[in-house]
Amino acid sequence: KAHVYQASTSELFGETKITPQNENTPVTPANPYAAAKALAHFDAQIYRKSFGLFISTGILFNHESPRRSPDFVTRKVSLAVASIKLGLKNHQIPLGQSGEPVVNSEGKLELGSLDSVRDWGFAGDYVEAMWRILQYKKPDDFVVATGKGRTVKDLCQTAFDYAGLNWKDHVVVNKKWVRPTETGPLIGDAGKIRKALGWKPKTTFKELIEMMVESDLSHLR
Repeated sequence: KAHVYQASTSELFGETKITPQNENTPVTPANPYAAAKALAHFDAQIYRKSFGLFISTGILFNHESPRRSPDFVTRKVSLAVASIKLGLKNHQIPLGQSGEPVVNSEGKLELGSLDSVRDWGFAGDYVEAMWRILQYKKPDDFVVATGKGRTVKDLCQTAFDYAGLNWKDHVVVNKKWVRPTETGPLIGDAGKIRKALGWKPKTTFKELIEMMVESDLSHLR
């Protein structure tokens, strides 16, 4: 009688040329993480079909919050904005899990491609979607996304604007942060979950990024 939720990912669609992506978009992983997630995704579908188990998959596009690791670009940006705004010195600047400071010795935020496109939503909204998926009358696959793509440049502008700063004065591109196989644009079509479960995101991109910057400002103060 257990209801099982398989945490799938938009990275399943890494090399697709189809935009936006939905539940029927071919799975074309572009990195080892995505390949491993594809195996789990297919296994969930096989066990559901073969043994009648209640196993649903949530194909979640990027979901962010103030709890996000600094190794992910959204939190790296929000922490950098807070550090720069508060004028922190090098020894006071937060580190990511990799041990790299979120800003360099010159006080700049280093990023890879500024043109990468992602569909960013609020993790809190997406957890509600997970819950609804498990309450549904039958197991199925659902894309969970906002349906709107934003570039890393959009992310920087929104975050720095909130702190009253011009992102162009504080962001530099470093090729070492560019992925060897860039994916995307990854933009989700969540029409199925909207129609079947009545779910839609409540938090806008601007609200999400401002929430993250404000949280890091409060934390670093």
